[in-house]
Amino acid sequence: MKPVVSLLRTSIYEVDLLMQSLETVLAPLGGMSSIVKAGDRVLLKPNLLTGSRPTKECTTRPELVYCVAKMVQEAGGKPFLGDSPAFGSVKGIAKANGLLPLAEELGIPIVEFHGKRYETQGDGELHHLRLSKEAMDADVVINLPKVKSHMQLTLTLGVKNLFGCVPGKMKAWWHMEAGKDVERFAQMLVETARTIDPELTILDGIIGHEGNGPSGGEPKNLGVLAASCDVFALDRVMVDILGVKPEDVPTVAAAIKSGLCNDLEAIEIVGNTVSQLQISDWQLPTNMLAIDFGMPRVLRSTFKHLYIKFIKEPLSNYARI
Repeated sequence: MKPVVSLLRTSIYEVDLLMQSLETVLAPLGGMSSIVKAGDRVLLKPNLLTGSRPTKECTTRPELVYCVAKMVQEAGGKPFLGDSPAFGSVKGIAKANGLLPLAEELGIPIVEFHGKRYETQGDGELHHLRLSKEAMDADVVINLPKVKSHMQLTLTLGVKNLFGCVPGKMKAWWHMEAGKDVERFAQMLVETARTIDPELTILDGIIGHEGNGPSGGEPKNLGVLAASCDVFALDRVMVDILGVKPEDVPTVAAAIKSGLCNDLEAIEIVGNTVSQLQISDWQLPTNMLAIDFGMPRVLRSTFKHLYIKFIKEPLSNYARI
Protein backbone atom coordinates (compact mmCIF):
# COMPACT_ATOMS: atom_id res chain seq x y z
CA MET A 1 0.00 0.00 0.00
CA LYS A 2 1.28 3.44 -0.92
CA PRO A 3 2.03 5.88 1.92
CA VAL A 4 -0.41 8.80 1.90
CA VAL A 5 0.69 12.42 2.12
CA SER A 6 -2.08 14.98 2.52
CA LEU A 7 -1.43 18.54 1.33
CA LEU A 8 -3.44 21.70 1.91
CA ARG A 9 -2.90 25.27 0.83
CA THR A 10 -3.62 27.63 3.72
CA SER A 11 -2.17 30.91 4.94
CA ILE A 12 -3.91 31.37 8.28
CA TYR A 13 -2.83 30.61 11.85
CA GLU A 14 -6.02 31.97 13.42
CA VAL A 15 -7.10 29.16 15.74
CA ASP A 16 -10.68 28.51 14.53
CA LEU A 17 -9.67 28.50 10.87
CA LEU A 18 -6.51 26.53 11.57
CA MET A 19 -8.60 23.90 13.33
CA GLN A 20 -10.70 23.57 10.17
CA SER A 21 -7.56 23.27 8.07
CA LEU A 22 -6.20 20.54 10.33
CA GLU A 23 -9.45 18.60 10.13
CA THR A 24 -9.32 18.88 6.34
CA VAL A 25 -5.68 17.77 6.01
CA LEU A 26 -6.17 14.85 8.42
CA ALA A 27 -9.43 13.60 6.86
CA PRO A 28 -7.68 11.50 4.16
CA LEU A 29 -5.68 9.81 6.94
CA GLY A 30 -8.85 8.89 8.83
CA GLY A 31 -8.87 11.92 11.12
CA MET A 32 -7.34 12.22 14.57
CA SER A 33 -9.70 9.60 16.00
CA SER A 34 -8.10 6.95 13.78
CA ILE A 35 -4.69 7.69 15.28
CA VAL A 36 -5.49 8.51 18.91
CA LYS A 37 -7.69 6.27 21.07
CA ALA A 38 -9.25 6.97 24.45
CA GLY A 39 -6.65 6.93 27.20
CA ASP A 40 -3.62 7.13 24.90
CA ARG A 41 -0.65 9.10 26.22
CA VAL A 42 0.25 11.28 23.25
CA LEU A 43 3.60 13.05 22.87
CA LEU A 44 3.41 16.29 20.89
CA LYS A 45 6.91 16.95 19.54
CA PRO A 46 7.18 20.48 18.11
CA ASN A 47 10.36 22.18 16.97
CA LEU A 48 11.49 24.20 20.01
CA LEU A 49 14.95 25.04 18.74
CA THR A 50 15.37 28.37 20.49
CA GLY A 51 13.63 30.98 22.57
CA SER A 52 15.72 33.86 21.22
CA ARG A 53 14.03 34.50 17.84
CA PRO A 54 10.27 34.02 18.34
CA THR A 55 9.36 36.35 15.44
CA LYS A 56 11.59 34.62 12.88
CA GLU A 57 9.41 31.53 12.41
CA CYS A 58 12.14 29.05 13.33
CA THR A 59 9.95 27.08 15.77
CA THR A 60 6.57 25.39 15.38
CA ARG A 61 3.76 27.90 15.79
CA PRO A 62 1.98 27.70 19.19
CA GLU A 63 -1.40 27.95 17.44
CA LEU A 64 -0.65 24.69 15.63
CA VAL A 65 0.41 22.93 18.83
CA TYR A 66 -2.70 24.23 20.58
CA CYS A 67 -5.08 23.00 17.87
CA VAL A 68 -3.45 19.57 17.65
CA ALA A 69 -3.58 19.22 21.44
CA LYS A 70 -7.30 20.04 21.45
CA MET A 71 -7.93 17.49 18.72
CA VAL A 72 -6.05 14.86 20.72
CA GLN A 73 -8.13 15.64 23.80
CA GLU A 74 -11.35 15.49 21.80
CA ALA A 75 -10.30 12.02 20.61
CA GLY A 76 -9.87 10.96 24.24
CA GLY A 77 -6.10 11.15 24.33
CA LYS A 78 -3.86 12.64 27.01
CA PRO A 79 -1.39 14.96 25.30
CA PHE A 80 1.91 16.06 26.75
CA LEU A 81 4.54 18.33 25.24
CA GLY A 82 8.20 17.40 25.09
CA ASP A 83 11.48 18.28 23.44
CA SER A 84 15.17 18.30 24.24
CA PRO A 85 16.81 21.62 23.42
CA ALA A 86 20.61 21.44 23.19
CA PHE A 87 20.80 24.25 25.75
CA GLY A 88 18.22 25.62 28.17
CA SER A 89 15.08 23.98 29.50
CA VAL A 90 12.13 22.93 27.39
CA LYS A 91 9.79 24.89 29.68
CA GLY A 92 11.88 28.04 29.31
CA ILE A 93 11.95 27.80 25.53
CA ALA A 94 8.24 26.89 25.41
CA LYS A 95 7.51 30.01 27.47
CA ALA A 96 9.60 32.22 25.17
CA ASN A 97 7.69 30.93 22.16
CA GLY A 98 4.24 31.48 23.66
CA LEU A 99 3.44 27.85 24.40
CA LEU A 100 3.23 28.02 28.18
CA PRO A 101 -0.16 29.84 28.42
CA LEU A 102 -1.68 27.45 25.89
CA ALA A 103 -0.34 24.41 27.74
CA GLU A 104 -1.69 25.75 31.03
CA GLU A 105 -5.11 26.47 29.50
CA LEU A 106 -5.42 22.89 28.24
CA GLY A 107 -3.71 21.30 31.23
CA ILE A 108 -0.92 19.83 29.10
CA PRO A 109 2.29 18.82 30.92
CA ILE A 110 5.60 20.02 29.46
CA VAL A 111 8.27 17.39 30.10
CA GLU A 112 12.05 17.26 29.87
CA PHE A 113 13.36 14.22 28.04
CA HIS A 114 15.53 11.62 29.75
CA GLY A 115 17.76 9.23 27.88
CA LYS A 116 17.86 5.48 27.60
CA ARG A 117 19.71 3.38 25.08
CA TYR A 118 17.72 1.42 22.51
CA GLU A 119 18.76 -1.06 19.87
CA THR A 120 17.93 0.06 16.34
CA GLN A 121 18.07 -1.45 12.86
CA GLY A 122 21.21 0.52 12.02
CA ASP A 123 24.71 -0.87 11.62
CA GLY A 124 27.77 -0.41 13.81
CA GLU A 125 27.53 2.41 16.30
CA LEU A 126 24.08 3.28 14.91
CA HIS A 127 22.77 -0.09 16.10
CA HIS A 128 22.21 1.46 19.52
CA LEU A 129 21.15 5.04 20.13
CA ARG A 130 20.36 7.07 23.22
CA LEU A 131 16.78 8.24 22.81
CA SER A 132 14.04 9.81 24.88
CA LYS A 133 12.37 7.29 27.16
CA GLU A 134 9.31 9.54 27.21
CA ALA A 135 9.00 9.33 23.42
CA MET A 136 9.57 5.59 23.31
CA ASP A 137 7.06 4.95 26.11
CA ALA A 138 4.31 7.15 24.62
CA ASP A 139 1.32 5.37 23.11
CA VAL A 140 1.30 7.83 20.21
CA VAL A 141 3.93 10.29 18.94
CA ILE A 142 2.74 13.27 16.90
CA ASN A 143 5.66 14.97 15.19
CA LEU A 144 5.16 18.73 14.58
CA PRO A 145 8.12 20.03 12.54
CA LYS A 146 8.69 23.43 10.97
CA VAL A 147 9.83 23.82 7.35
CA LYS A 148 13.31 25.34 7.50
CA SER A 149 16.59 25.60 5.64
CA HIS A 150 19.57 24.19 7.51
CA MET A 151 23.26 25.01 7.19
CA GLN A 152 24.32 21.38 7.71
CA LEU A 153 21.46 19.40 6.21
CA THR A 154 20.11 21.78 3.52
CA LEU A 155 16.58 21.34 4.90
CA THR A 156 15.10 20.33 8.24
CA LEU A 157 11.70 18.69 7.99
CA GLY A 158 9.98 15.78 9.74
CA VAL A 159 12.95 13.44 10.13
CA LYS A 160 15.28 16.11 11.50
CA ASN A 161 12.65 17.30 13.99
CA LEU A 162 12.83 13.93 15.72
CA PHE A 163 16.43 14.71 16.63
CA GLY A 164 14.77 16.45 19.57
CA CYS A 165 14.13 12.94 20.90
CA VAL A 166 17.88 12.59 21.44
CA PRO A 167 18.07 13.88 25.02
CA GLY A 168 20.57 16.13 26.68
CA LYS A 169 23.82 17.55 25.43
CA MET A 170 24.53 14.64 23.08
CA LYS A 171 22.63 16.63 20.46
CA ALA A 172 25.43 19.18 20.48
CA TRP A 173 28.00 16.42 20.09
CA TRP A 174 26.22 14.98 17.06
CA HIS A 175 26.06 18.41 15.43
CA MET A 176 29.82 18.72 15.86
CA GLU A 177 30.30 15.25 14.43
CA ALA A 178 28.18 16.27 11.43
CA GLY A 179 30.88 18.76 10.50
CA LYS A 180 33.16 15.75 9.94
CA ASP A 181 30.69 13.41 8.25
CA VAL A 182 27.26 14.76 7.35
CA GLU A 183 26.19 11.45 5.75
CA ARG A 184 26.81 9.64 9.05
CA PHE A 185 24.82 12.32 10.89
CA ALA A 186 21.95 11.97 8.39
CA GLN A 187 21.92 8.20 8.79
CA MET A 188 21.74 8.62 12.57
CA LEU A 189 18.73 10.92 12.10
CA VAL A 190 17.06 8.34 9.87
CA GLU A 191 17.64 5.60 12.46
CA THR A 192 16.26 7.88 15.16
CA ALA A 193 13.13 8.57 13.10
CA ARG A 194 12.72 4.88 12.22
CA THR A 195 13.01 3.90 15.89
CA ILE A 196 10.71 6.62 17.26
CA ASP A 197 8.32 5.80 14.39
CA PRO A 198 5.81 8.64 14.87
CA GLU A 199 2.20 7.72 14.26
CA LEU A 200 1.56 11.11 12.68
CA THR A 201 3.60 14.01 11.33
CA ILE A 202 1.97 17.40 10.72
CA LEU A 203 4.29 19.84 8.98
CA ASP A 204 4.04 23.56 9.74
CA GLY A 205 4.82 25.10 6.37
CA ILE A 206 2.32 27.93 6.48
CA ILE A 207 5.27 30.21 7.11
CA GLY A 208 8.70 28.62 6.76
CA HIS A 209 12.21 29.75 7.65
CA GLU A 210 14.59 30.10 4.71
CA GLY A 211 18.22 31.08 4.24
CA ASN A 212 20.75 30.43 6.96
CA GLY A 213 18.64 28.15 9.13
CA PRO A 214 17.95 26.54 11.46
CA SER A 215 17.67 29.91 13.24
CA GLY A 216 19.70 32.55 11.35
CA GLY A 217 17.41 32.92 8.35
CA GLU A 218 14.19 34.78 7.68
CA PRO A 219 10.45 33.95 7.47
CA LYS A 220 9.04 32.82 4.13
CA ASN A 221 5.35 32.55 3.29
CA LEU A 222 4.74 29.07 1.87
CA GLY A 223 1.06 28.44 2.56
CA VAL A 224 1.54 24.71 3.08
CA LEU A 225 0.08 22.42 5.72
CA ALA A 226 1.02 18.76 5.23
CA ALA A 227 0.32 15.55 7.11
CA SER A 228 1.24 11.89 6.84
CA CYS A 229 1.59 8.75 8.92
CA ASP A 230 4.90 8.18 7.05
CA VAL A 231 7.46 10.83 7.97
CA PHE A 232 9.86 9.74 5.21
CA ALA A 233 7.21 10.06 2.49
CA LEU A 234 6.21 13.48 3.78
CA ASP A 235 9.80 14.77 3.64
CA ARG A 236 10.18 13.36 0.12
CA VAL A 237 7.11 15.26 -1.08
CA MET A 238 8.14 18.47 0.64
CA VAL A 239 11.54 18.70 -1.04
CA ASP A 240 9.77 18.75 -4.40
CA ILE A 241 7.45 21.52 -3.24
CA LEU A 242 10.51 23.55 -2.26
CA GLY A 243 12.27 22.76 -5.54
CA VAL A 244 15.23 21.05 -3.86
CA LYS A 245 16.80 17.87 -5.26
CA PRO A 246 16.32 14.88 -2.91
CA GLU A 247 19.98 13.94 -3.22
CA ASP A 248 20.94 17.40 -1.93
CA VAL A 249 19.12 16.81 1.37
CA PRO A 250 21.20 14.33 3.41
CA THR A 251 18.28 12.99 5.47
CA VAL A 252 16.19 12.33 2.36
CA ALA A 253 19.17 10.79 0.55
CA ALA A 254 19.84 8.54 3.56
CA ALA A 255 16.18 7.49 3.72
CA ILE A 256 16.22 6.60 0.02
CA LYS A 257 19.42 4.60 0.49
CA SER A 258 17.81 2.73 3.39
CA GLY A 259 14.71 1.91 1.33
CA LEU A 260 12.47 4.07 3.51
CA CYS A 261 11.65 6.77 1.00
CA ASN A 262 9.98 6.43 -2.38
CA ASP A 263 9.77 8.31 -5.64
CA LEU A 264 6.71 10.53 -5.87
CA GLU A 265 5.03 7.94 -8.11
CA ALA A 266 5.10 5.51 -5.18
CA ILE A 267 3.39 8.00 -2.82
CA GLU A 268 -0.32 8.78 -2.82
CA ILE A 269 -0.61 12.56 -2.67
CA VAL A 270 -4.09 13.83 -1.78
CA GLY A 271 -5.58 17.31 -1.45
CA ASN A 272 -3.56 19.93 -3.26
CA THR A 273 -0.95 18.76 -5.75
CA VAL A 274 2.78 19.37 -5.58
CA SER A 275 2.57 21.59 -8.65
CA GLN A 276 -0.13 23.73 -7.04
CA LEU A 277 2.03 24.35 -3.98
CA GLN A 278 5.46 24.45 -5.60
CA ILE A 279 7.61 27.54 -5.17
CA SER A 280 10.60 28.59 -7.25
CA ASP A 281 12.42 31.01 -4.97
CA TRP A 282 13.10 29.09 -1.73
CA GLN A 283 16.41 30.35 -0.33
CA LEU A 284 18.87 27.71 0.80
CA PRO A 285 21.78 28.54 3.14
CA THR A 286 24.46 30.75 1.62
CA ASN A 287 27.08 28.67 3.42
CA MET A 288 27.01 25.05 4.51
CA LEU A 289 28.68 25.13 7.90
CA ALA A 290 29.44 22.92 10.87
CA ILE A 291 27.30 23.93 13.82
CA ASP A 292 29.28 23.72 17.05
CA PHE A 293 27.04 25.89 19.28
CA GLY A 294 30.10 28.04 20.04
CA MET A 295 31.27 25.57 22.66
CA PRO A 296 34.69 26.08 24.22
CA ARG A 297 37.27 23.32 23.90
CA VAL A 298 36.75 22.04 27.45
CA LEU A 299 33.05 21.39 26.77
CA ARG A 300 33.84 19.66 23.49
CA SER A 301 36.24 17.41 25.36
CA THR A 302 33.55 16.65 27.94
CA PHE A 303 31.07 15.70 25.22
CA LYS A 304 33.66 13.45 23.61
CA HIS A 305 34.19 11.53 26.85
CA LEU A 306 30.43 11.26 27.41
CA TYR A 307 29.93 10.02 23.87
CA ILE A 308 32.62 7.35 24.23
CA LYS A 309 31.12 6.27 27.57
CA PHE A 310 27.64 5.92 26.05
CA ILE A 311 28.88 4.06 22.98
CA LYS A 312 30.72 1.55 25.15
CA GLU A 313 27.81 0.74 27.43
CA PRO A 314 27.20 -3.03 27.35
CA LEU A 315 24.36 -4.19 25.13
CA SER A 316 22.69 -5.73 28.19
CA ASN A 317 21.86 -2.16 29.26
CA TYR A 318 19.95 -1.39 26.05
CA ALA A 319 16.22 -1.61 25.62
CA ARG A 320 15.14 -3.92 22.82
CA ILE A 321 12.47 -2.83 20.36
